[in-house]
Amino acid sequence: MQLCVALDLPTFEENIALAKELACFDIWLKVGFRSYIRDGKKIIETLKEINPRFKIFLDLKLYDIPNTMADAAEEISLLGVDMFNVHASSGKTAMQTVMNRLENIENPPIVLAVTALTSFDDRGFQAVYHDSIETKALQFAKDAYESHIHGVVCSAHESFMIKTHTNHDFLTLTPGIRPFGEDAGDQKRVADIEMAKKELVDFIVVGRPIYKAANPKEVVERILSKI
Repeated sequence: MQLCVALDLPTFEENIALAKELACFDIWLKVGFRSYIRDGKKIIETLKEINPRFKIFLDLKLYDIPNTMADAAEEISLLGVDMFNVHASSGKTAMQTVMNRLENIENPPIVLAVTALTSFDDRGFQAVYHDSIETKALQFAKDAYESHIHGVVCSAHESFMIKTHTNHDFLTLTPGIRPFGEDAGDQKRVADIEMAKKELVDFIVVGRPIYKAANPKEVVERILSKI
C-alpha cells in the first residue's frame, strides 16, 4: 500500500510549503482540479524540483467524447505526471480510445477509472445512476478492466470485491481515508488504514488529516508506519 497526499490547500504557496515539509518522503502527491486550474503545469514542475522522487497523481477525472479524452490523455502524459484518471461512466469505447492513444507514448502514466465518488451515499447515488453503489461500482470496474485501464478509484468498501471480480493486480486507489478516525467531512464512504489494508487497497489518498494537522510530517510518519 502506498500513500498519496492530497494537495488541496487554497494557494500555490501553501501547497508548495506542504510539499517541502514532506520532501524527505518518497510518496505520491495528488494535484486536483483546484490546484491545476489555478497553477497549471507550474505546480507539477515545482513539485518535481522539490523532490524528483515524488510521484504525481493528476486528479482531473476526464469525461468527454472518446477522441477528446484521448487528446487530453496524450497532453497529460507529456506533463511528466505518473498517474491520472478518467470517469469509468464515460464508457468502454472512451476508455479503450484513451489506452490505445497512450500506446504511442514512451513511459505512459498509470491510468485509473473513477467508479463511484466517495462523496455519494446510497440515496444520492441511486438518484443519479438508478442502481446501488456496489452494483454499479463493480460494473464500472469490470468495464475499466476489459478496456485495459490499470485500475480504479473506488472506496475501500469496494476494493476487495473489485479485485475478486477482475484481478488482484488490478489497482485500487481509495480517497476518503481517515487514518486515525478523524471527522469524515463531506465524504460519505470513509475508511481507516486497517480497513484499507484488509480490502487490499493499493493507494490511499489522505488530505485534511495531514494538511490540517499542526505537524503534517509527523502525521505522514505515523501513516507510513501503519502501512
